[in-house]
Amino acid sequence: MVLSLHSPGPADRVLDLGCGWGTISCALAPLAKEVVGVDFAERAVAECNAHLAQAGFDNVAFRVGDARDTGLAAESFDVVVAADLFEHLYPADSGAVVAEAHRVLKPGGRLVVWTPCRSHFLEVLKNHDIVLKRDVSHVDYKSMTRMKGLLTAAGFEIETARFAESHLPGLRVLERLGQRFVPLLRRRIGMVGLKPGGRGP
Repeated sequence: MVLSLHSPGPADRVLDLGCGWGTISCALAPLAKEVVGVDFAERAVAECNAHLAQAGFDNVAFRVGDARDTGLAAESFDVVVAADLFEHLYPADSGAVVAEAHRVLKPGGRLVVWTPCRSHFLEVLKNHDIVLKRDVSHVDYKSMTRMKGLLTAAGFEIETARFAESHLPGLRVLERLGQRFVPLLRRRIGMVGLKPGGRGP
């Protein structure tokens, strides 16, 4: 579902910010020329490298780093993916991460964002410890308006901004039909920001 927002091409270099256990990086590997996964947690990167040894991808690399300041070269990536990252960032850090994504992207590159929507009924239940347990690492949910503001403030043009439904078949149909009018059915925010100056798709 993340890849449905924007899928990289075979010549693209992709940066997976907040790569976690490497799920997105490994999904991107067959599609892109190169994938670099960055995560702040040393344990997560160690797990990624262990998995990588079994998966056999030779175009994927993982490194420990700060999404606010990766140390990677400016304008060196075609796509930056931030899937399930922004809900883990405090407000003061979110703008810095978007600015870093803008810095490392080539002109015409894209930032792909995938983050939970706080208004969804499952998130409401979790945040009140009803049936489901609260995720204490979710420190700051972003609204659609706020996410757009973060991207445009960093210089991105909003190419795609939509609410995405769950992966569960029955729930997905209900959400697709009702999310436009019912905030409780808005599962995820999916957004693509374009860094101006390139030749387009």
